[in-house]
Amino acid sequence: MIVGEVNSLPEAVVRLAVRGPAGQEREIEAVVDTGYTGALTLPAELISELALPFRSLTRALLADGRETICATHEANVKWGQQIRRVSILAAETGPLLGMALLYGYELRIEVTDGGRVSIRELAPTPASE
Repeated sequence: MIVGEVNSLPEAVVRLAVRGPAGQEREIEAVVDTGYTGALTLPAELISELALPFRSLTRALLADGRETICATHEANVKWGQQIRRVSILAAETGPLLGMALLYGYELRIEVTDGGRVSIRELAPTPASE
């Protein structure tokens, strides 16, 4: 299980470890953003610091409706007890945790100052016949 808390802004935040290809690691505080369909955004400075490999350029639709081109990188993220390889979108905001990383998990937020944020893996569902 991944746990975090609601800060005073109020944003649901969790701490994650992001690892670069040479094993360098940085702990970040990411804001849970259910409006973001990708996995994770990081500022370009942190992407450079971790030497995350560039993968491609991609179009991104911003919350204000504008479209922009962003660089996509790749990193390993400590996600609960697992290490997951995820796409990282370069964005000049603080780190955002999106729906692609949350897929297959339950998100619970106690929306109050200092409220608990918990992310737990859903039980597998039986295959339909």
